[in-house]
Amino acid sequence: MNTRKFHLPGEAALLINPLAIDLMSKSVFGISTISSVPLILSTAFPVFSFGTWNYIFQTLLVITLMVLKRSFCPGYLFSFVVGIGFGKMIDVHNTWVTLLPNVLSLNVVCFFTGFLLMCFGICLANNCLLPIVPTDIFPRDLSELLHKKYNQIKTTFDLTCLTTTVILSLVILHHLYGIGIGTFFCAFMTGRTVSLVQKFIGNHVEFYRLTKKEMVMPGKKMRHA
Repeated sequence: MNTRKFHLPGEAALLINPLAIDLMSKSVFGISTISSVPLILSTAFPVFSFGTWNYIFQTLLVITLMVLKRSFCPGYLFSFVVGIGFGKMIDVHNTWVTLLPNVLSLNVVCFFTGFLLMCFGICLANNCLLPIVPTDIFPRDLSELLHKKYNQIKTTFDLTCLTTTVILSLVILHHLYGIGIGTFFCAFMTGRTVSLVQKFIGNHVEFYRLTKKEMVMPGKKMRHA
């Protein structure tokens, strides 16, 4: 019996994660581990916005990948362009998300909505027909490079970002900033949740480009749990 699949435009992947990051930043439970690094940098060095520091951080990730591969990857050039748009969308969503009331119940909703959107957005980005942001490319391509499962690489990457943020917070600000119980939750649960969502997407979703009706089967480049 054939399972009916939903058709989603790959362009949707470029809009979800910036909103997820801002929603989690709005909550008092701590931002996602990946975004915690540019957040602490934007706080310590406000000459650049949170979105701009995201782009700088993403650029460093792409450079790291090319160093590990010992080759220049032309395809990564498109990710730089996407990264600029990603950073700008963070600033756009931040203008209205910060206006939401600061109450506990709404903060809980913002955090878990942001977390689920982030996991779903990562899966969309990993499977869509478009260039994706470096923060999604890095764990995906590193898992292929090291021949490791995606959820293992993703969890290690998140824990590395968390450790980096703790060190920068203590050294530069002399106290923890942007880190909470939600940040630790993301560090340990994002990779596992993405793998679970990925299995659902692989069975129920097909992607296409709005500008070109070309289907793609999800999950071809991801090493699952």
